[in-house]
Amino acid sequence: MKWEEFLDLLSGEPIFHSSLLLSGLGVEADLRRQLARWVESGRLLKLRRSVYALARPYRLKEPDPFVVANRLKGASYVSFQSALAHYGCIPEHAPTVISATTGRPEILHTPLGSFVYRHIQTPLFFGYTSMVASEDSHAFVAKPEKALLDLAYLSPRGDSSEYIHELRLQNLVSFDTSKLLEFAQRTGSAKLMRAAERVEKLITEEENR
Repeated sequence: MKWEEFLDLLSGEPIFHSSLLLSGLGVEADLRRQLARWVESGRLLKLRRSVYALARPYRLKEPDPFVVANRLKGASYVSFQSALAHYGCIPEHAPTVISATTGRPEILHTPLGSFVYRHIQTPLFFGYTSMVASEDSHAFVAKPEKALLDLAYLSPRGDSSEYIHELRLQNLVSFDTSKLLEFAQRTGSAKLMRAAERVEKLITEEENR
């Protein structure tokens, strides 16, 4: 397959999994050899096994970091500080995208940046939504209430008043307290119930000022 035909097959998608191209390029071994040649020539970027991105200037749009995070690892959604920063709930910018996954934890360093995956138990894999990341691209991202609970869950003393204070939570109107308590109760974790109740108290105090 010629490069121009390959670009037409992608229809402008900047990041893709090689399995999506098998029907278009034929035998898997031939596909992998062709992709390897395009990586060597600088036309493609290999992000991890079977996941590639078009190199500049061939990509028509820049891949959104949240979309890249989803594509790099299945059974994952963006959460923790990354989601909280996205919603404006913490003052810090999160340069590295951090995701929750039921798979093994890992850090992936790619030509498009570094991506962190933190393991959570399967019963905790909920509370995320599909959001528009850029143009026609969507990404799975934790709702603000779940992002906060995920962070508390994996942080030592994440249910303490001191820890909640250190987060310097802001834009508290983004939090739905009933949903926060509902999510915490659904986890069955006493630690997360305590964290949710402390955040609820903080939000109530803010509303009464």
